[in-house]
Amino acid sequence: MFTRQERSRRRPRVLGAGALGLLLAWSSVVPTTPSAEAEPPPAATANEEEQLRGVWISSVSNIDWPSRTGLTPEAQRAEYDALLDRAVELRLNAVFVQVRPTADAFWPSEYEPWSQWLTGTQGGDPGYDPMAYLVEQAHRRGLEFHAWFNPYRVSTQADPNRLSPDHPARRNPDWVFSYGGQLYYDPGVPAVREFVQDAMMDAVERYDVDGVHFDDYFYPYPVAGQQIPDGDTFAEHGGDFSSVADWRRDNVNRLVREMGERVRAAKPEVDFGVSPFGIWRNAATDDRGSRTSGLESYDAVYADSRRWVTEGWIDYVAPQVYWEIGHAAADYGVLVPWWSEVVAGTGVGLYTGQAAYKVGSSPAWDDAELSEHLTLNRRHPEVGGDIYFSMSSLRGNAARAIERVVRDHYSDAAAEEAPSS
Repeated sequence: MFTRQERSRRRPRVLGAGALGLLLAWSSVVPTTPSAEAEPPPAATANEEEQLRGVWISSVSNIDWPSRTGLTPEAQRAEYDALLDRAVELRLNAVFVQVRPTADAFWPSEYEPWSQWLTGTQGGDPGYDPMAYLVEQAHRRGLEFHAWFNPYRVSTQADPNRLSPDHPARRNPDWVFSYGGQLYYDPGVPAVREFVQDAMMDAVERYDVDGVHFDDYFYPYPVAGQQIPDGDTFAEHGGDFSSVADWRRDNVNRLVREMGERVRAAKPEVDFGVSPFGIWRNAATDDRGSRTSGLESYDAVYADSRRWVTEGWIDYVAPQVYWEIGHAAADYGVLVPWWSEVVAGTGVGLYTGQAAYKVGSSPAWDDAELSEHLTLNRRHPEVGGDIYFSMSSLRGNAARAIERVVRDHYSDAAAEEAPSS
């Protein structure tokens, strides 16, 4: 088995960090964005093997793995092995596996119950330690393993009585609010922020992970006609903040900063990164923003992702730039240069989140679109690689598109099977 140092040498570490998001705002914005200026295609870079080539493996709602609940341990392991083998075939070198999708765990946690996405019953023992197997098998194939956590989502439904009886959200009802038909931990409660960090760090400290990864969900995405029910929390914990929006952003900033500090203190060799919504702010709102006209994560989910980079709180950022080149409101050809400028000189790495799930959804998303994204990326040396959402798409609707990416851009074998330990 590769040692951590051997795995790290495969791709130089950057120093300084889900993936689906909500699409309704992306298609409803006013198209005001100009396209990027045309340039001749750049030559292939000499350090292709140093690029991160990742894929998200989502467990919530059984999107990628396991394919359904209630599979035997043997069947779960076989499915996962097949996903990793496909990643190696595609010359990828990293998997980002969702191991805490809904305030539950893919390992025997002392903080939270077993995930319902394993057995169909929250708290149901799957009969083995999935996390140990996930990490071991990725490393056996020379793949980096990044543990993907969702910090605040408690459940994809809104009834706390449907949680397992010993769930922390049931023991501490003042920690939770319902919004948009789902349950969330309240980011404004200091005890919540400490607890979710403890729950995640339990896995970080116990398993040989290469990275700690957050997706784009912090405060919930806005739902028309609904207000986040945190007025009492703001009254109790708002301190000197006069603006609830600034207070919410501070709550998220504290989570990101503190989690980064804890990861570095426990395992300084482990990367910590976030994959935020692709637009921080539009230039029409803030002259530091991008020439886009879409939903702004700074204001919609209180995620000040630009600050996380400029303050060096994360090791890399992987913005979900889930639009095509030339999109009227959120042009991939505009957003990649903008993010490149944000990370330039900070020591924070940049990976682009790629919407493989969109391939075939419209004429713009033909089998060439993903490859054209990587060609554009070459004009920006700050881009250190890509992460695809998600594995099911790479085996389904985007199978031909990713094979074209491999032919056009992945001339070397990024992951090699490691010798058995």
